[in-house]
Amino acid sequence: MADPSASLESRVSAAEERVGELAEENRRLAETNSRLRRVIADMAERHEVELSAQRAARERLELQVAELARRVGMDSSNSSTPSSKEPLAAKERRKAVRAASQRVRSKDRKPGGQSGRDGARLAPAEQPDRTETADQPDQCSSCQGDLSGGRDVGAGWAQVWDVLPAVLERVHWVLPRRRCGCCGKVTTAGVPFARPGCVTYGPNLNGAAVLLVSEGNVPVERAAALVDGLVGVAVSSGFVARANARLAERLAAVGFDAAMRAALGAEPVLCADESPVNLWHKDTDAAGVDLAGSPHVVTVRTPGPGLVWYAPVHSRSSKALHDLGVLDGFTGYLVRDDYSGWAQFDAQLKGVQQCLAHMVRHLQGVWDLHHDEQRWARRVQDTLREAHAAVLAAITAEADQLDPDLLESLRARYDKDVEWGRITNRCRDWHDGNHPGLKLARRLADKAGQVWLFTTNFAVPWTNNPAEQALRGPKRHQAVSGYWHTQTTLAAYCRVRSYLVSARDHGVRALEAIRTALTGSPWLPVPATA
Repeated sequence: MADPSASLESRVSAAEERVGELAEENRRLAETNSRLRRVIADMAERHEVELSAQRAARERLELQVAELARRVGMDSSNSSTPSSKEPLAAKERRKAVRAASQRVRSKDRKPGGQSGRDGARLAPAEQPDRTETADQPDQCSSCQGDLSGGRDVGAGWAQVWDVLPAVLERVHWVLPRRRCGCCGKVTTAGVPFARPGCVTYGPNLNGAAVLLVSEGNVPVERAAALVDGLVGVAVSSGFVARANARLAERLAAVGFDAAMRAALGAEPVLCADESPVNLWHKDTDAAGVDLAGSPHVVTVRTPGPGLVWYAPVHSRSSKALHDLGVLDGFTGYLVRDDYSGWAQFDAQLKGVQQCLAHMVRHLQGVWDLHHDEQRWARRVQDTLREAHAAVLAAITAEADQLDPDLLESLRARYDKDVEWGRITNRCRDWHDGNHPGLKLARRLADKAGQVWLFTTNFAVPWTNNPAEQALRGPKRHQAVSGYWHTQTTLAAYCRVRSYLVSARDHGVRALEAIRTALTGSPWLPVPATA
């Protein structure tokens, strides 16, 4: 018979061994579970990092897409992009908007001027240059009957205004010579615009060539053909080019540029702007290396008709603008855009008026980003337009200032909406830094005095449109010709344009201004204080 105690010990030992095995297995399972938890935690952490990176990348891409969409949507209505450089899509979009906004015309409405409209017509001259009598009518205009036996019943009248046919006049000048009894030098008599022993085209023909190139923006080859067609003189394209250069040289010799700078410096208000141009050969330094920067044409002018001055610069740098010297000593008011190159003159000025056409376009660009979140930009636009309308109404009423309460109300609206634009965009993400709305709001707040100057000084225009309009001439010339060859030819173009436009604004016809300049007595501007 087996010993019960031995059997019990055996079972206890087996149970303890099993418990140990289970404990070891439980330990291994716990370690495995711990490793799995760590793996899962690592995977979750990596996944979260990847998700964060993906979210950040997506946000960056969304912001970049928004910026690209903003740039694609930029045109002359919501940015400083000139209409000449707009993409085709922008032009077509603007045409569609105009077409959609046009009113429906009556089907019975005929094209042209409508009945009752005062049209522009020639008034008969009280003292005509000559009088002619027409032949008697020989046939009735109604029944076509013979009028040879008809009764005279008075006379009607008509006037024909026309220019006389252009005829080339060849004048042969005899130039007497005399020998000096003192030194023996022989002196030959001189006549205007002629050199002894040479055949030269006169000032009127030179004037026609200059007008075609400068005023008409006609290329020199085509201008030569037009001179031949108009006056029957087969001039060369070289003559046309030389005519413009000759006029520029005569103006430089009499100090036209210095006279323009002096006259502009005496004005109370000036407008200034610049525009890039194309040069075939850029200016070079002493080593023959092209100067850095993009060539520009700069214009400084009076707000209204009076003085318009053009000058070339090899770059749009602050130094290049300063070296022009046109604003040296000028202490009046300057209307300009917000380009920093012009800001160097602010300390010497009575005041600066920011171009609000630029501001309105920048506000439009911000509002186009989101019509709800950026509604403040639209409200600022409305406020500025209302301020302009109030100034025009005050000028019409011959007032010298705005109603103080009205001005205070408009300015309070402006400050409130600009501050709202700053706050709402302060933490708004953008792909390359601050949101455009934040940048613009800060700019409007910092330069509020330059934005609102026109409301306290009615002599200052609210936009820089006069300077921008003056630059249309060089832009149109470049669109036709493509480029200027050198800085010298560009400078000649600028001097001639300055002379012709300013002389015309002072009542001097272009052809007369050219003739007097070529014969030694040009029109020159005089400072207003003189």
